[in-house]
Amino acid sequence: MSNLSSRSSRRLMAFLPTAVLLLGHGLAQSAELSPAQAERHAQATYREYFELLALPNDATVPEDIRKNVDWLEQAFRKRGFTTKQLPNNGKPMLYAEFPGSDPARKTVLFYMHLDGQPVIPAQWAQKSPWTPVLKRKTEKGEWEEIDAAPLFSGPLDPEWRVFGRASADDKGPIMMLLAAIDALKAGGGQPAVNVKVILDSEEEKGSPSISQVMQAHRELLRSDAIVIHDGPMHATNRPTLVFGNRGAADARLTVYGAKVPLHSGHYGNYAPNPAQRLASLLATMKDDTGRVTVPGYYDRVKIGEAERKIMAAVPDDEAALKRRLGIARTDRVGTNYQEAMQYPSLNVRGMASAAVGDKVANIVPDKAEAEMDLRTTPDSDAPYLGKLIEAHIVKQGYHLVKGAPTDEERARYDKLASFSYRSEGADAAGSPINSPIGQWAYKALTDTFGTTPEPVRIRMMGGTVPTAEIVRVLQVPFAIIPLVNADNNQHAANENLRMGNYVTGVQTVYALMTHGF
Repeated sequence: MSNLSSRSSRRLMAFLPTAVLLLGHGLAQSAELSPAQAERHAQATYREYFELLALPNDATVPEDIRKNVDWLEQAFRKRGFTTKQLPNNGKPMLYAEFPGSDPARKTVLFYMHLDGQPVIPAQWAQKSPWTPVLKRKTEKGEWEEIDAAPLFSGPLDPEWRVFGRASADDKGPIMMLLAAIDALKAGGGQPAVNVKVILDSEEEKGSPSISQVMQAHRELLRSDAIVIHDGPMHATNRPTLVFGNRGAADARLTVYGAKVPLHSGHYGNYAPNPAQRLASLLATMKDDTGRVTVPGYYDRVKIGEAERKIMAAVPDDEAALKRRLGIARTDRVGTNYQEAMQYPSLNVRGMASAAVGDKVANIVPDKAEAEMDLRTTPDSDAPYLGKLIEAHIVKQGYHLVKGAPTDEERARYDKLASFSYRSEGADAAGSPINSPIGQWAYKALTDTFGTTPEPVRIRMMGGTVPTAEIVRVLQVPFAIIPLVNADNNQHAANENLRMGNYVTGVQTVYALMTHGF
């Protein structure tokens, strides 16, 4: 720490106050993990972190997933965990359990995922997405690659970042947990909770089999609470607690015109244009303020005044957010960003009809298609929202068909369309902010990082993780506790993890493990 710039040092120390962890049930001694100790144990795992990032982990490639599972199994075993690979159609998930389970202690299952998004190497500003590199920001605000050697042995700058696929989402948190275990063992302590870990192998594909795998190993995974280390922290980088997530569903709407594309000179003004009709139909689903106008779409969402106060307390800088997004105003769904995330959404994510550019032709198209994604909420699931949209389409005068319409249907109905929807495999989930696990996690964070400012508590984040599928099997409460910087470029090129977050992540996991509830 002595060689850090004074500015960087103050920033890190403000976020990492030294704290004595108040240990709960099942731990006979108190323990302390100072910022310097957290940094030392984090640094000791950086070479392993680079090794893990060098393993491609696209969930569509079973062989690569197996290599990641084998590597991680050895990393957990080296630290004394018992492990078991859970079969999953050639892409096993990994279970690990820390020894010394005590029936008098509560059991916490830590969920993370080892797979990552696909990559387009040409989009990355480095040799390969699978060759992690260390970068720092220049005075011009640009990222430049630097020698990684100081990361492994020299003083650390918390603003350095490691760039590579899955650096933040989600291999970083896995390594933070291993470093926290190293710190715990180095201090001669035992966790205040029984520690179990499940590493998903297909989260980036919607975790299509997580329910089946967990159901098949329900007794092995039995626990009292679930902690999910996924997703980004709040933009302020303050300790963050999340108590729900929206689900995801997709939908496809096709409006049909004539049997074949028609010459626009001969048939324009005569044959109805399905592209125009699709645009008009979509326009009936949302108003100019961005609110969904499909009857009943928001009716099931109930937000109490206490919850509104908690959401209003989240320190979102909406003016800065609008500048970053390049928009003059936001949609009018909810009174702020947090409230907007509590409602189901209807997003047109793509449209197609005929062609544009150098492929354009003077035709009346034969059909027009729209792809939509629906972000669901615990009270408004995919079947509920899909049926509302379907009823709305019919109310606009359309006859719905399955696939291309028949000659009989074309002769009988003026407006023809097809509409389908399905869950993407992850439903919405919610947990009370003041539940026992919420209070436990809040105390662990405030004991470690203080209350000025206090941790950010988010009722429900907009993104989707397979919380509902996990909770549905185990029937226990959960909390999502992100550990990585919000600007990590997850799912995109140049994904990265801030090294200051790696250190605070070690402290966070250590605090959770050493607090009983």
